Amino acid sequence: MSSNHVYFNPVQLGHHLLQNRIVLPPLTRQRAAQPGDVATELMAEYYRQRATAGFIVTEGIQIEPRGQGYAWTPGIYTNEQVEGWRKVTDAVHAEGGVIFAQLWHVGRVSHHALQPNGDAPIAPSAIAPQKVKAFIETAPGAGELVSPPTPRALTVSEIKSLVDLYVQAARNAIAAGFDGIELHCANGYLVNQFISVHANNRSDEYGGTLHNRLRFLREIVSAVAAAIGPERMGVRFTPLFESTDQDRVYIGLVEDDPHATYIEAIKVLEDAGVAYLSIAEADWDNAPDLPMKFRQAVRSAFSGAVIYAGKYTIERGARLLETGLADMVAFGRTFIANPDLPARIANGWPLNTLDAATLYGGGAEGFTDYPFHPHQVPDNVAG
Repeated sequence: MSSNHVYFNPVQLGHHLLQNRIVLPPLTRQRAAQPGDVATELMAEYYRQRATAGFIVTEGIQIEPRGQGYAWTPGIYTNEQVEGWRKVTDAVHAEGGVIFAQLWHVGRVSHHALQPNGDAPIAPSAIAPQKVKAFIETAPGAGELVSPPTPRALTVSEIKSLVDLYVQAARNAIAAGFDGIELHCANGYLVNQFISVHANNRSDEYGGTLHNRLRFLREIVSAVAAAIGPERMGVRFTPLFESTDQDRVYIGLVEDDPHATYIEAIKVLEDAGVAYLSIAEADWDNAPDLPMKFRQAVRSAFSGAVIYAGKYTIERGARLLETGLADMVAFGRTFIANPDLPARIANGWPLNTLDAATLYGGGAEGFTDYPFHPHQVPDNVAG
């Protein structure tokens, strides 16, 4: 069974002793109930099926109406949405799982059709995103990809109000039964837009120097930590080191000095005592690997748990865990297609094949109907 046993050494994350190092990362599935963008019983079943993961982070959940960039994604700013998520957390906890909510605001990666009153999307600066699409509904159950318009630059007072919206969303997540939250600061979305020189040309305290561009991150991390506790928090970044035609589509923004930018960002998390850091790597074919020097600097800068996600095979993930540079490895599409992935890894069982056509939108097909392995799941990986 090679070195796959390394996945089944327990690991501490905040107050939780996780029973394995296999993570279900945030994966957009666009199946929230309409109208209202509410989590459903079907979504609860999807997460319940995957509760043998050591750790689950939900799909991105918009913290307010302006934070949506794709039709049919769920929110957590109304009472109905909170109650919908309670079905999910109850289902996962009944199976002994640990689940955090990923709090999401897309910023400029949106469209008038998704914004309240048809307004322009909001962003740190009025710079239109490139090489990325929003997704709007054109009819019930149907939609299309569209180019985002030029956003409207936020005022300082509006930025302060957004920090408050993150805090309220975090409180709502705890009220919904989540064990904690992950701040989505990756993939070219709002927090990433503040960090990046390519999306932020402000001349006030939120722009210019790296210290200023990290201010929005610092304020959110500090405020949410004060509200729910840093041990209930994680943060996700996408430190991309090489620019490609796909970087803004799948990952985010490439900084002039990504090493310096993201080590400084990670120090913000360390200073706050955040429980974990999640790093999403480039995940397309032949994508560049993260430099070893950067991985080592991450480990030196951050004392919490470190999660890596990318185009990891089981074997490559095990090798990374063995280096000690990662505490957990996340499997996205592999976990979608294999709800019992931990048991399959433990036993060397073959993996189901992903149906890419059913990733986004729809119902149970390609969501909750992937088969479990016919053998019984062993007791030692049931948690």
